[in-house]
Amino acid sequence: MAAISQGSDPVGRLLVQVQSDLEHLKKRLTHPGIQDNGEIVDIQTLETAIQRTELGIKKHTENYLNYISCSPMSLLHDGNRDPYIPQLMKWRHQAGATKRTEKPHSSGYPEARPLAPGSSCHLSPGQQHKLSLNTRIMCNPENAINRDVLSQSHGITLPLINLKQKSCVPLDRIARGRTISNLLVLPASHRMDASLPPPPVPEKDMQKGILSLQQRGLIPPAAHLTLVPPPIVPRALALQNVRTQRATISKQDSDREPSRTADISPKDNEWDSTTSDTQLCEAQLQEDGLDTPFPSTRYSGATRRKWNSASAAGKDQQRSTSPSSQKSWTSTLVTAPPGKFLTIHNGSVDTTSTEFVTFAQHHCLLGGSYLIVLQRLQKLLQDYAVPVAVVNGDRLKAVALEQELGRNLSVCQLLSVLENKSSVREILSVPGQRYKGKEGRRAAAVTIQAAWRGYRDHKAYLIYRRERWAAGVISIAWLLYVQRSRVRKMLKESREQQLQNFRTRAKHLASNWNHIRTCRRSIIHIPSLGYTEKQRSQTPDLHIEQNLQIGRLCDIADPNVDVIYVSPVDLDEETRQYYRKVLGLRAAVLSGSPQDACEIRDRFTILIPEAIGSFPSHPMCLSTLLKYSPKTLHRIRNLIQGREAYIVGGVLNMDDLAVADLLGVPILGTEPEVARLYSTKSGSKRIFTCAAVPTAPGAYDIYTKQQFLGALGHLIADNLHVSRWLFKVDNEFGGNGTAFCDIAAHLPSYSWALGEQQRYHPDTWKQTWAQEKVVQRITEELPQVLQHHAQFVNTRRFPTWDTFLKALTSCGGIIEAFPPAESITCLTVDLLIKPDGESEMVSCGDQIHGTSPLERVGSSVPQCSVPPSTLTSICNSIGEACKVRGILGYLSVDLLSFIDPQSLEQKVWATDLDICYSDQLAMTQLLLYLTDGTLDCANSHLDVPSYTIKVDRPKHRTQLLKTSTNTSRFAVLSTRLLHTNLSVVYYNVFFQMCRAHGIGYDVKEKQGTVVLLLENQKRHRLGMLSIAEDLQGALMTFARNLFIIHQEISTPNVQGETNFKKTVQDIEAILGVTEENKLKFDQDKEHGV
Repeated sequence: MAAISQGSDPVGRLLVQVQSDLEHLKKRLTHPGIQDNGEIVDIQTLETAIQRTELGIKKHTENYLNYISCSPMSLLHDGNRDPYIPQLMKWRHQAGATKRTEKPHSSGYPEARPLAPGSSCHLSPGQQHKLSLNTRIMCNPENAINRDVLSQSHGITLPLINLKQKSCVPLDRIARGRTISNLLVLPASHRMDASLPPPPVPEKDMQKGILSLQQRGLIPPAAHLTLVPPPIVPRALALQNVRTQRATISKQDSDREPSRTADISPKDNEWDSTTSDTQLCEAQLQEDGLDTPFPSTRYSGATRRKWNSASAAGKDQQRSTSPSSQKSWTSTLVTAPPGKFLTIHNGSVDTTSTEFVTFAQHHCLLGGSYLIVLQRLQKLLQDYAVPVAVVNGDRLKAVALEQELGRNLSVCQLLSVLENKSSVREILSVPGQRYKGKEGRRAAAVTIQAAWRGYRDHKAYLIYRRERWAAGVISIAWLLYVQRSRVRKMLKESREQQLQNFRTRAKHLASNWNHIRTCRRSIIHIPSLGYTEKQRSQTPDLHIEQNLQIGRLCDIADPNVDVIYVSPVDLDEETRQYYRKVLGLRAAVLSGSPQDACEIRDRFTILIPEAIGSFPSHPMCLSTLLKYSPKTLHRIRNLIQGREAYIVGGVLNMDDLAVADLLGVPILGTEPEVARLYSTKSGSKRIFTCAAVPTAPGAYDIYTKQQFLGALGHLIADNLHVSRWLFKVDNEFGGNGTAFCDIAAHLPSYSWALGEQQRYHPDTWKQTWAQEKVVQRITEELPQVLQHHAQFVNTRRFPTWDTFLKALTSCGGIIEAFPPAESITCLTVDLLIKPDGESEMVSCGDQIHGTSPLERVGSSVPQCSVPPSTLTSICNSIGEACKVRGILGYLSVDLLSFIDPQSLEQKVWATDLDICYSDQLAMTQLLLYLTDGTLDCANSHLDVPSYTIKVDRPKHRTQLLKTSTNTSRFAVLSTRLLHTNLSVVYYNVFFQMCRAHGIGYDVKEKQGTVVLLLENQKRHRLGMLSIAEDLQGALMTFARNLFIIHQEISTPNVQGETNFKKTVQDIEAILGVTEENKLKFDQDKEHGV
């Protein structure tokens, strides 16, 4: 059939051969008796030839039918085989040209060859009829009668072949015109109007398909199509365990074939030979215990069942396999066909064994690739001393293909070729198994050496990494240090330049002060508290503390002065309007008529730096925020352009110099470093010592605990008449860093020390040797006394003695004696050291205390506790001492006066010095602005001019006349009034309440009360100024106002946090002393008379 498949039409060749055979028979029949050589023709020979021809025709018919139907099944049957079992034939369509001469083998039938010439053949009429019938059958095999004859006579069933006749067009005629009919499309009217009913669709058009109908517009493109019935019907599928299903199928197969253990049929071989890499991977996953789904389309149901049963059997064998039961496992493979498996014992293969030879012959087509895989597998098994391993040849093929492709084989791939890979893998996973195999001692030595080298190198690497990290840290730190040094150097150079510019402008201000103070000028008020960053961070409401000096706006009382006030808080329009109204009272005060009061809008400007809200987490002072506010600086330059100007600051720091340098104006103040040095408690003691003014007994510049205890012990022994001692931290302000202790009441050895003092003469007691024993004992007892009995002004800042002592020793501090008297009066004097060197007292007042006797709340102006001559002498001495040290501008001095119980004389001690613009001075400026008065600090007198209204009746005109006499006034002022309930009351409601209770200011009498709004955010702090004809009246008015406000904004259950009550109590104490002094003065006057 190979020749038939490659030649021309095989039917023609077959008919030619049959015709040739028939001609030979015809010749023999025409001369039936004698052959060519004279021999008589044998009839038996003719029957044999006819029979052979018949069989040849049948065979050729079968081959041709197989050729045209591509059926591998044979139509003939062998007598030795079961006629109902089809046999597989080897069909090679691509045979070579050399095989064309080979004749196909017949199933034992002789070939039909032509008879030799001269041979005689005799055919009976029946045989001739049968031969002609066969010829007709071969010529027309599609005839139904011929098919029945072949089926009945020879048992041959011809396949039914329906050949469609192809319609062909003659080549000499060309078809013209359309060859297909027109298809129906959607009319244009239906395309324009969608409401029209759709046209009917013929059955012929519907057969074209849905896509054709959509393209022709018969079905809208956006139509939702649904197939009825649907081609796919969703249905719930019951899922079950794959292992259970496989076990069931395996059991069924085992029941059908109980005798098969490891039988592999030729069809299994065929399936295994065509297994792909993906199937092998799935088999490996199943053998590893991982369930994988069955193939869906590649295998038939019988193949799946066979594979499932084999997989289940393999799993059971692997689970039951152990290193000790390898022999029993291998015994189950005895019935396996040879060449399918190869057993490796102790990692070696006997190449001379029959098993290996058969295995090699079975896989000879793989070349040498499978040997390389076996060698690597043997080495692995030898290294781990695996006793038995069984190689699966089919799996070896897939791995050998990977090897041929040049891919590196992993251990998992090598183990995948084993049938008992699970047991082998268990052996490989045993700790130390590697060292039981081939060259195990050497491998152990290598492992130990590698571990040691790894440990050594890892340790060296850790050291290297630590050193590298340290080097990185050092280098980064060095770079940061260099960068900081560069920045510090730049800042230092910049600040030195700013300081030089400050000194140059200060000299210009001093040389032109007389001209500047009389000409048109602008004063830039920057109430900045330039304390250290630690002090600012520990100060609550720093922005409100800086806005307590809103009274600086009253400098516009001089008609040649314009004020630029830089506010540290954001003021709303209501607060600004209130300030304008307060400043507008000046016209009514001068005229004495309330109708002249107005809102003043010129000659003062309130500026708010734009950087106020830019640094919420950094407690920056006002000058620092102004330095970072270029728009505000630009506006100040425009306001001061073309006129003289200077800055009046608060507590100066380097940022004030930077602002002055940016604006190009001088500062009326001291250099920041000098001001910081002498504003401390120890620095002020140096000034007082240099000025030779009386001070309280004490010690300063204390920086250690031993120094503190030793100095306090000597002071107590030297001043046993002092019962209370004060301790102050150098850099604190406002009484925050002050503590005190009543030594006389709590020191155990105080009575014994008084007895020791009485043993000596007062002059002898001052000697050191006389006090040595007392000082030693007092010093030993002081730590416990101070630990339990020391009291602090600000308990929030310093809750314990240890925290206070730590702050004192770190920043420095002083020890000061509290006056040994029952009645003590503290006063504050504000000095102005002008640029030309002249010093002047600009304000003086007696202090009013609040929650603590050491915490100042307000003042009464002018002071009435110290003789004016004594006060003037002390202030002049202090002013001279400050001028010598380069202190310039505004400063305030705190003094105290008391009656010495021993000498019954008044003593005045200087206690503190602040080189800054004080709150008392700002309120004094407001007092003078609203009264048009003059404060004579040398005589402690506040003079206010009085006006009378003269009416000229004939002409009905009024004339304002200024009398020649002045009236005196006293005022009580405060900027530190606190009440948390004020935050729940709006300002307009608050002023209505004050008006209802008669709290207000009389511009005609120049007495009454003025309230200052300090901020509009928390609204819990106020400033208040009360003016009266005498001190007693001013104190009573102030106390009455506080009482009324507290009653109006508080309830019994909500008192709030306030200092109103303590302030009222202190004022009542002052009123009692004032009344007593007044009675005593009246008695002395009567006796003198």
